[in-house]
Amino acid sequence: MFQHAGGAAVEGANRIVYDIDSDAAHGAPAAVDGRALVWELGDGDGSGALLSADVDLDPGTEWLMRCDRVDFGPGGIAHRHTHPGPGIRCLLFGEITIETEGTEHTYGPGEAWFERGPDPVLATTSTREPSAFARVLLLPAEYAGRRTIRYVDPADADKPKTQRATIFLEQPVIR
Repeated sequence: MFQHAGGAAVEGANRIVYDIDSDAAHGAPAAVDGRALVWELGDGDGSGALLSADVDLDPGTEWLMRCDRVDFGPGGIAHRHTHPGPGIRCLLFGEITIETEGTEHTYGPGEAWFERGPDPVLATTSTREPSAFARVLLLPAEYAGRRTIRYVDPADADKPKTQRATIFLEQPVIR
């Protein structure tokens, strides 16, 4: 994932640009004049990226790239959960603490993190202010238009949700 303060233009397959100021996402080809986040899936070395991660996608599965935004009110929590695929997130504003795999890290605006998908994650946000992050997830195509969060403790599914996800776009991964 790349962060651009002065705009970005993307071309080619498997690229998504998120326009921070307009709160909108576009698949390539696209251009954004202001602050932008760019995700690209490819064989590059990730040089210049805010964050990159190696992922292994089952070649027998059809995959899609989903760009969405998750918003939390003050004191929000996403109870311990998993997702069916990996993704890179970037905090837009506020503060979020991610607990996974026996580690805990607190992120501030403009900081990014990677989640593998099957590893359980607990996310808590600042009690002082709202928080939000944008992300691109790689998902099996069967998840098109569907929620991906799966709670480790089934009882958490019935608890009030303090997060709201807004899907901006989904596009097939081109191999």
